[in-house]
Amino acid sequence: MPEDIRGVPAERYWDRFEQRWIGLLSYRYLGRSHAGIDKGGADSMRLRHDMRNPAGGIMAAPLCIASPESGGMADDAFVPNPVIASLHILDDARDVRDIEIRRDVIRVGRQMGFSRSEIVDAADPGRVIALSEGMGVSIGEPPPGFEPVDNAPLAIEDSPSLPPLHEVFGARRRGDGSWELPELSDELSSPDAALHLGPIHVVLEAAAMELAAAEAGTDRVQVEGWHVMFVARGKVGPFRVSGDATSGGLGRIGCRLLLHDEGNGDRVVTSASSTFRPAP
Repeated sequence: MPEDIRGVPAERYWDRFEQRWIGLLSYRYLGRSHAGIDKGGADSMRLRHDMRNPAGGIMAAPLCIASPESGGMADDAFVPNPVIASLHILDDARDVRDIEIRRDVIRVGRQMGFSRSEIVDAADPGRVIALSEGMGVSIGEPPPGFEPVDNAPLAIEDSPSLPPLHEVFGARRRGDGSWELPELSDELSSPDAALHLGPIHVVLEAAAMELAAAEAGTDRVQVEGWHVMFVARGKVGPFRVSGDATSGGLGRIGCRLLLHDEGNGDRVVTSASSTFRPAP
């Protein structure tokens, strides 16, 4: 099982943090650069075919990974843990190549923080793609001595033949119809040895898109609203999704989902809700 960085001696803490940060699949695979952590980084990300739905619109999970709202709690001062992440998509970004994330830290206290972001077209910053906001809690205090990490995201050439994100993160649809993530590994876990927000968003959206498509009778649906509550740390796995979908009077489809840690007594670790609309 992954090692919890909070138990690492102070003299090894930041070396271990760098190893875990570089090895974390979420940001490395999606190519998300972080100005506060990566050496020479900027808060930006390139959009690829595997970040889009069958109608060509942007998916929620890549935007949530691009704007990981942990309340503005920086890793050099806290061991942050997300509590709530909320996303509102205003533009399906079909012709957008790169996005920029503009974070606004609302308030950071001793144990809780609140933040929000605008996600914009990097080539046209006045074009807002989505709004995100969230809160986080500190579960530890790191030692001094942080230095930016020399971290180069994977150079993945965009192509329509890229595998879907859920395959890359190991998510799959089981024989009983449920979606699941595999047991916890270094690539899927945060430095504090819990399931990272990246694979959580990815598997939940895979399940939600399938539910919404079944309800709509077509896979051409566009996510508009995405709200996630991280209610407990995912410690073991495999992690199973349960959920349902319903249609509303405004032409929208709503989905509700739960993520269970089957290796830890089937404990619910995440709750999510989302809204979809038919896409042209």
